[in-house]
Amino acid sequence: MKAVGLTQYLPINNENSLLDLEIPKPTAKGKDLLVQVKAVSVNPVDTKVRAPKDKVESEPRILGWDSAGVVVEVGEEVTEFQPVDEVYYAGDITRPGSNSEFHLVDARIVGRKPKNLDFASAAAFPLTGITAWEALFERLNIDKKGADAGKSILIINGAGGVGSIAIQLAKELAKLNVIATASRPETIAWCQKLGADQVVNHRHNLAEEIDKIGYQNVDYILCLNDTDGHWQAMTKAIKPQGMICSIVENEQPLDMDTLKSKSAGIVWEFMFTRSMYQTEDMAEQSNLLNELSQLIEDGVIITTCN
Repeated sequence: MKAVGLTQYLPINNENSLLDLEIPKPTAKGKDLLVQVKAVSVNPVDTKVRAPKDKVESEPRILGWDSAGVVVEVGEEVTEFQPVDEVYYAGDITRPGSNSEFHLVDARIVGRKPKNLDFASAAAFPLTGITAWEALFERLNIDKKGADAGKSILIINGAGGVGSIAIQLAKELAKLNVIATASRPETIAWCQKLGADQVVNHRHNLAEEIDKIGYQNVDYILCLNDTDGHWQAMTKAIKPQGMICSIVENEQPLDMDTLKSKSAGIVWEFMFTRSMYQTEDMAEQSNLLNELSQLIEDGVIITTCN
């Protein structure tokens, strides 16, 4: 089958940075599905993994994680899917990626594609959707049925891929007061379209920005960009006993003492954790993708494609 991969981590303008390959077509066994790939999308993880470095792969590495396609084979342990099912998923960073005609993926991290989306629109959704869902409802432990209605959340970089989904979930499901950050007229308008109650400029001091709109501090913060740069403002803006979640690793040590007097906490979200460590609750990603699919079909949330 055809695939696109690499053996060297070269600058993207190098003609050998990505290679057209012919590799054996795999067979589904165990918990795996064999999916005929119809569409893929590119995420920051693709560029991060492919970034130039002094390493040569003995076998070509296939990148690509977000994908949508049609099941053509199921392993003997699979009960939730069958051939011809249309699916979407974000994959497993420890296995070959989806930039190929056919792709093996664990059924426990696969969801049913929304019926009202084409394959390209569906492929643009899983990684950002899973990240936003896990960050809000699992890491920050916000109630998705509205028990925390009226509480406040600051979403830093609200117009990005994850932020765009997080705004909708926080507003439509959790019924929170959503403060998003953006800095350009078009991104401010986008955040407002998605349901943000307030939009503040992340190029200014965020603690001062939220104070201007009447919030001395907030119950939750979801940091989707520059944890280092926003750390001081976040620790000032978070409420006593509040929670911060970040998806962006810090490059400098963070001063955790600033959270101690508030008994506030920080958690991290990395959507590949379940598949990377084969956690007992891996199937939760399948479940949440199915829930997201239903929300899209019902018109509760929209995708970021186009």
